[in-house]
Amino acid sequence: MTLIDSAPLAADDVPSDAGAVGWETAERVAAWVGGRAKMPAPYRPDLLQEEFAELTSQAEELVADSTGLRSAAGPARARVTDRAGWVHANIASFQRLLGPHLERLDPTRLSESNAVLARLAGPLASVGRTATGAQMGVVLGWLSTRVLGQYDLLLTEEAADDQDLVYFVGPNVVALERQHGFEPREFRLWLALHEVTHRCQFTAIPWMRDYFVSLVEEGIGSLEPDPGRLAASLKRMTDEIRAGRNPLDDNGALGLVATPEQLEGLHRIQALMCLLEGHGDVTMDRAGAAAIPSAAHFSSVLRARRKQAHGLSRLLQQLIGIEAKLRQYEEGERFIAAVEESGGPALLDNAWRGPEWLPSLEEIRDPSAWIARVGTAPAVLR
Repeated sequence: MTLIDSAPLAADDVPSDAGAVGWETAERVAAWVGGRAKMPAPYRPDLLQEEFAELTSQAEELVADSTGLRSAAGPARARVTDRAGWVHANIASFQRLLGPHLERLDPTRLSESNAVLARLAGPLASVGRTATGAQMGVVLGWLSTRVLGQYDLLLTEEAADDQDLVYFVGPNVVALERQHGFEPREFRLWLALHEVTHRCQFTAIPWMRDYFVSLVEEGIGSLEPDPGRLAASLKRMTDEIRAGRNPLDDNGALGLVATPEQLEGLHRIQALMCLLEGHGDVTMDRAGAAAIPSAAHFSSVLRARRKQAHGLSRLLQQLIGIEAKLRQYEEGERFIAAVEESGGPALLDNAWRGPEWLPSLEEIRDPSAWIARVGTAPAVLR
C-alpha cells in the first residue's frame, strides 16, 4: 500500500474537464459512431437548407391555423445539419441543462472534504468521466443516424443564434426519402409540421417551457450518489421480471435506480411528453392534409420504422428509454382521439391552460378520467 500525502488537493490538480461526464469524449465517440452510416450521394446541404427554410415558414402558418397556437417568439428558424452537427447541438443542450447537476456527482467534489479520498478520486474520476462520456457518445451516435428533425427549446443568453432552432438532419432525411421513394418536398413539409408544432407548444403556451425545464431539473437535481440504491433497484427489477413485466418498459434504465419520489417526477415528464408527442403527430397529419397528399403514407411508414429495432438495437432502445418514448406517440394519439371524440379540439385546448390542467400518466392511459375532471371547463384557445 502506498502512503498518500494528506495535503489538501490544490485547485490546479483538479482535471480541467472536471465533472461527471466527459463531454468531449462523448462528442468524439458519437461522431465516430454516426460517421459509420453512409452519406447519401449526391447530397446538397445548401439546397436543402434553402428548401427547409421555406417549408418551415409554411408549416408554421398551417400549424397556427390548425391548432390556434401562434408563437410569441417570432418566426421559426430552420437549420439543416449533419449527424455530427446534431450531436454537437444536443451535447450543448445537455451541458446547459444537466451540467450543473451532474457536477455534484463528480467524485472529486464528493471527496473534497477528505484529502486522502480526494487524492484517490482524481485519477478514478478521470476514468469514470471518460467511460460515461463514451457511453453517452455511443447512444448519441446511434440516435444521430435515425433522427430526422428536432426542436431545441433550451434557451440561454449565450449563443442566441444557435438556440430556438428547428433542426433537420439532412443525411437521414434524404436517405429515408430515397429508401421509400418519398416525394421530397411533401415529406419535408410533413416533417416541418411536426417540429414546428413542438416549437409552438413551447413558445405559444406561456408557461410550458419553464414547466418542462423545471420537471427535468427537479428530476436530475434529486439524484444522489447512493450505492445502496443499486441493491434496491436490482430487487425491483427481479420483482418486475417475476411478475411477467419488462422492468425497462416505462422508464428505461433510469427508472431502475430512481426512488419512488423520482419515479413520480419521471411519470409527470412521461405524461407531458405523451401529450406533446401525440399532439405533434395528430397536428402533423391534420394540418398537412390538404397540402400533403402523401401524408397518410408517410405516417404509416414512420410508424412501422419506429418498431423495426431488434436484438442489440432493441435492448439499447429499452436501456435509454427510447421504447418508452415510442409508446408516447401511440398513447398520446389515443388520448387525443378520445378527448376530441368526447368534446372536440376545444376540449383538448383545456390542457394548455396551466400545469394543473395537464393529464397525469394514469389519465393519459384512461382519458375518461381526465375528461371527467376538466370536461366542464370552458375552452381558452378557440
